[in-house]
Parts: sequence; structure tokens; C-alpha cells
Amino acid sequence: MSPKSTVYHFSLDISDLDRGVYEQVKLPTALHPSESLEFMFTRVLAYACELEEGIAFSPGIGAPDEPTIAVRGLDGALKTWVEIGAPLPERLHRASKAARRVAVYCHRSADLVYSQLVEGKIFRGEEIRFYSFGEGLIAGLVAALEKRNELSLSRTEGSLYAQLNGTSVSGELRERRLA
Repeated sequence: MSPKSTVYHFSLDISDLDRGVYEQVKLPTALHPSESLEFMFTRVLAYACELEEGIAFSPGIGAPDEPTIAVRGLDGALKTWVEIGAPLPERLHRASKAARRVAVYCHRSADLVYSQLVEGKIFRGEEIRFYSFGEGLIAGLVAALEKRNELSLSRTEGSLYAQLNGTSVSGELRERRLA
């Protein structure tokens, strides 16, 4: 029998001044045994940064051809494909053919991952957004993580300001294109 996922609960209060999004969301998030806490928290941050109607996590490792996070229109069409970590260029190539918008949120070794993706042959690669986080942002949030979490997240002018369970952390959200 394989180990079960651990579920973390987030009450998100999102103020995204860059996009004009202000929402409160309840977000149960499963941590698969093969995932790190940093990877899971990056999924939560990416969800918050991409929040719009039709957003959802993928069904998990049982659906390897699905995006980690997808935004679908009312007709079910895939609008946005979001990947976490270090996806292969071939996966992003397929993603950019399937969705109008593709984004990658990288939680570690961002410069190395970015350079590998830039070298790959990716359809519409210059349109793909690559995001990385400032030093210590993810680690600071993971250190304050509990099973039930109150996360207030503000995004403005390329910076993230977070308060998780009473702990304040801030850092840069760097955006680059795969050009």
C-alpha cells in the first residue's frame, strides 16, 4: 500500500494590485509523499498569483498529461497552463500548443532551470512567463506552515508580501520570458 497524501488547508486573502484581483479563497491542498513542502507551497503561491474564474489544481500524479494548475473557460477550453518546478522543454512545447497562456513557477535553481528551458525548442517560447521567488521567501513560508493556515498575500510591482499564521515574509516575484 502506498503512503497517502497529507492535506493542508489554506484560507487565502489575496490582494493582487498588479492584476486588480482581490479575493478570499478556501484552498485545501494535498501534499503527495513524493513532493517537498517547498514544491507544494509554490503550487499554492502560483494558484494565488494566477487566480481567476475556472482555476483548478490537476487531479495529481494520476494525470501526467494535465497541467499542474489549469484555468478553463466556461466552455471547458484550456486558457492557461501552469507548471511548477523544472518542466521539460517538450512539456512546455505541448503546453503552448494546448493553451493560450503558459506560466512556470520555479521554487529552486531558477537560473539553471531558466537557462535549460531557453535552450530548448518550445513553440511560442517567447510568450511563456517564467516566475521565480526571492531568496528565502518559500523557505520562510514553509517554516510557518501548519495543517490549517491563514495566508494573507499581497502582490505589487513585482514583490510579494505574505503573512502566514502570524509570520511575515516578503520577497521578489521575478518574471522573465523564455526568449
